[in-house]
Amino acid sequence: MNRDLILCRTVMERPSVTQRELAQELNLSLGTVNGLVKDAIQSQLITQSDNGLYHLLPKGDELLLSHQVDGALIIAAGFGSRFVPLTFETPKGLLEVFGERMIERQIRQLHEAGITDITIAVGYLKEKFEYLIDKYQVKLLYNPEYSCKNTLATIYHAKDTLKGKNMYLLSSDNWLRHNMYHHYEGDAWYSSAFMKGQTSEWCLHFNKKGQIQSVTVGGEDSWVMYGPAYFSREFSDQFLPVLEAYYHLPGTEQFYWENVLKEMLSGETAVRLPNLPQAREKILIDINRRPENEVYEFENLEELRQFDVKYQHHSDNQAMELLSQVFQVPESEITEIRCLKSGMTNKSFLFKVNGTHYICRIPGPGTELLINRSQEKAAYDAVAPLKLTETIIYFNGENGYKIAKYYDGARNARADSEKDMKACMAAVRRLHNSGLTVEHSFDFRERIDFYAKLCKSQGNILFEDYPQVYAHMSELMDKLDKLNHPKVLSHLDDNVDNFLVLPDGSIRLIDWEYAGMCDPLADVAMCAIYSYYSKEQADRLMEIYLEQKPTAEERFSVYAYMALGGFLWSLWAVYKASLGDEFGEYTLIMYRYAKEYYKKCCEIEC
Repeated sequence: MNRDLILCRTVMERPSVTQRELAQELNLSLGTVNGLVKDAIQSQLITQSDNGLYHLLPKGDELLLSHQVDGALIIAAGFGSRFVPLTFETPKGLLEVFGERMIERQIRQLHEAGITDITIAVGYLKEKFEYLIDKYQVKLLYNPEYSCKNTLATIYHAKDTLKGKNMYLLSSDNWLRHNMYHHYEGDAWYSSAFMKGQTSEWCLHFNKKGQIQSVTVGGEDSWVMYGPAYFSREFSDQFLPVLEAYYHLPGTEQFYWENVLKEMLSGETAVRLPNLPQAREKILIDINRRPENEVYEFENLEELRQFDVKYQHHSDNQAMELLSQVFQVPESEITEIRCLKSGMTNKSFLFKVNGTHYICRIPGPGTELLINRSQEKAAYDAVAPLKLTETIIYFNGENGYKIAKYYDGARNARADSEKDMKACMAAVRRLHNSGLTVEHSFDFRERIDFYAKLCKSQGNILFEDYPQVYAHMSELMDKLDKLNHPKVLSHLDDNVDNFLVLPDGSIRLIDWEYAGMCDPLADVAMCAIYSYYSKEQADRLMEIYLEQKPTAEERFSVYAYMALGGFLWSLWAVYKASLGDEFGEYTLIMYRYAKEYYKKCCEIEC
């Protein structure tokens, strides 16, 4: 802690400050502050006039000038999964607390302290922050890895904003009761709050000078990392080269930037990076102990509800309003909200009402072009008598919002379990043999042409051999048309993840977005490629479904649909990638199915 700096800063901001107030500001005894003031006067940093007011002297001005804060970096790239469904529509930092957006409150507080050079590191829903450029003259910096890496990567991408400067580092979703920012700061620090009892927060251990010595995750009756931090030039000169090296180390993708600081304090960086001088040096950073109830980091919607009662009744969120209407309860009675893993097409979250858990599905952006929700609803309505699907509480055939019962103890089927696959194929067979129909079909030719058109509309360069492979797919479709297999109601998305195995062993088949009238063997093929099956596994799946050895025609049909499905879904993935969604190796795997199983079809005479 640079006590002289804080003393000079306080004198400049409040010339009439008393020594008792200084003692509170510095968290020191009155006697220690009395000695500090005397030393500052003797050092010609400050003087005291006859009326008791303190004044800065030129040496004090010089001290302040060397510690002037240059700007602030605000981290706002993350998704905020613990605040779903609010963060499906609005980034966490843009949520309002007492009618004021959290990030705007911090920007305003920075402005009040004379800090106007502000950069916001964005990622998720980055466009939502654009208005801040005009309103507050901030700069936006995009983190392209926001969806797959943690804050270490955010700081890495923003490192040039910090280099050679005195900078505040803020989280967009913090709320500060009082303005703790200043135009001048001393040494680097991390804000801290005292947590009584057991805590899972990152606990700070420090010496009598207030210098942080180590950090442990979890503790009891501890001062913990809580709120903003401050990077001095000297701190960044040492810290950023180590952070940059950590960014390139395997296994650090999910590191917070604080992980690097923690390991620098413990000396572990010297082991990881023996050839980097900065990694061997002792890092100096102070604890900035804040008063109780000054800094707030809301962990979830429940905490925010307790702080701002608005969120108990009206959160201005479409999904929450829908749940309130459907279940006829105030929003405060919708509890235990938890984000579920987002699917390739939709977002969903778990919640509890009246003692029962449910899942709410929210269609992803752009899906209205890809999915006909009225057709999906028609499929759900048609199969309802079979009691094969999840229990639907609400389904909107216009926008695709769906509320369904959550099955405690259920699990997804396993593609490597023959027992599971026998149960899954029995459910599919039951669907196919039900005689149920809908008015729409799933047409591979129409869908392939549709996705190819979408890809080209986005300027995507398709696969190099696309024309040749498309010709092969057309050949397969022509042969299937000649076979003229009868169409039945089919699921077409029978991924093992869409089969729920309930505790009693019964099966539920969920997510009927692509369901329609189709050749039933297409369902066998889709299940095979979604499971990344080999030829041998696909052959066994045919036997399980057919309950006998397949004929040559049946093998040809399933292989042809595996090729067509691979081609179709690879085009789908290319288009989705153009919208910002990336599915890794899925695209390549699907395209390989198209090419490999065309070859296998050519080997079959039927």
